[in-house]
Formats: sequence, C-alpha cells, structure tokens
Amino acid sequence: MALDLKTLRVRSLTAAVFVVVLLSCIYYSYFSFLALFFCVSIWALYEFYELSARIANKPFATLGMICGIITFMSIYALQLPPNCSDINFLSYSIYLVPFIIALQFVFSKHEHPFHDLAFTISGIFYCVIPFALLVKIPVVESGTVNELAASYNSFKILGIVFLIWANDTFAYLGGSMFGKHKLYERVSPGKTWEGTIIGIIFCVAVGFLLNLNKTFSCDCIWPLIALVVGIFGTIGDLVESQMKRMAGVKDSGSLMPGHGGVLDRFDSLLFVSPFVFVILKLVH
Repeated sequence: MALDLKTLRVRSLTAAVFVVVLLSCIYYSYFSFLALFFCVSIWALYEFYELSARIANKPFATLGMICGIITFMSIYALQLPPNCSDINFLSYSIYLVPFIIALQFVFSKHEHPFHDLAFTISGIFYCVIPFALLVKIPVVESGTVNELAASYNSFKILGIVFLIWANDTFAYLGGSMFGKHKLYERVSPGKTWEGTIIGIIFCVAVGFLLNLNKTFSCDCIWPLIALVVGIFGTIGDLVESQMKRMAGVKDSGSLMPGHGGVLDRFDSLLFVSPFVFVILKLVH
C-alpha cells in the first residue's frame, strides 16, 4: 500500500493544531481552560446525538443541547459562594432540566418517546458532566471566580493529559510488539491484553515521575490517577468504539480532518475525569 503523502500532511497538521490548542488553552489561564472544555463538552454532546440518530434513535437534540449548557454552568456555579448573587442563581438552574425534558416527553410526537428521552439524558451524563467535573479538579473546592482563577494549577490537567497519551502510546507499542490475545475483538480488533497491560504499567511509571512536580502532598496520588487512566481510559475508548460500530461510522465527526471528531479525541478523558475527581475528593 503506497504512502498517501497528502493524507499524511493533513493528519500531521491537524494533530499539531490540536496539540497546540489543547495545551495552550490549559496552560494559558483558568478562563481559557474553562472556555475550551465548555466548548468541547457541547460539541461532544452534538456528536453523541448525531451518532444516536444513526442508531435508529431520535434524541431531542436541540433540547438536549440547551439542557447540556444549563447542566455545565450549574455544576460550575455550585463551587461559587452564596454571595456571588450575580451568577450564583445558575447553581439552581440544574433543577429545571428534568422538568424541561419531561415537558418535551409529554408533548413529543416521536414513535418511541421514552427511548429517545433516554438517549437525550444519557448524552448529558456521558458528554457534559465529566467535563464539568474536570474543570473543578485544578482549583480550590470553592471560592469566587477570581479566587478560583488564582488557585488554578494547570499541571493537574496537563498531567492527566500526558498520562492518557502515555497509556495510549505504550499500549499501542506493546500491542504491536507482543500482542497475541485480543482484548475485545468485536468492538476494537486492534486492542490486545498484552498491549493494555503494558500501557497501564508504563502509565503508572509516568505517574511516579509526575511526583517530581510535588503537585500533591501524598506521593501515591499521581500513580493512583495513572492506574485510573490506564483502566478507565481504555474502557472509555471501547465504549466510543462500540457506539461508532453500532452507528456504522469510522469517526464520531469530521471536525478534525484525519482524526475524526471531539469524541474520538476525548473518549478516554470522558471516563477518566469523574474518577479522578472522586479520588481527589476522597483524599482531601
């Protein structure tokens, strides 16, 4: 098979732009980080509804997008003190989401409204809530917007991203060199048990190296996060692969030429974020 130089150039350029935008937004400031993952969560939700529609479903996409925005902003606002009256009302708006969706369900003309309702809600849980929790990881537990921005530690997010990349890279290399037993061939034919285990081992090793930054007072946190990345990042990849297989598509979207959509790039982070959030909550 001849090397397609045009495709290679497109993939390389897209990858470079993706990495630069991602790392720059995370590193530059709390607000650029917040804006990036707000946009990522809503676009991921859009792709989820597009995939759902291909699996013979009819989710209430417009309503789901509105409720997704409300949910993200509400979870964010929950960490603001009560005296932030100008935007603190957002923390209560999440209670409107079930009523908005229920009204759509009651007046829906869909053939299977309950089934479509389930996909509408599951999209919010799958795409929005994990990123809403992610933006709470690198800041103090509560405070004003300025206090949150001042406490922002970009290394916590950069570390998680590097761990995901390390896990993917070493799992691929390990699978290529030693892979014999398929992990879940029906969903992801390329993944092997050997590659997955090697990826987790090297990911945890990178976790120990991240301790050099002294991000956390306890030296076990980064290795523990690395273990979560290795296990749940792989599960996240399998879940998204299953969705694409059911939808009969190669990529979740076409936002990034040669690399697919947002769900393709952040499938691991979607599953990793909630568990990292819980770990840090339990530790602190």
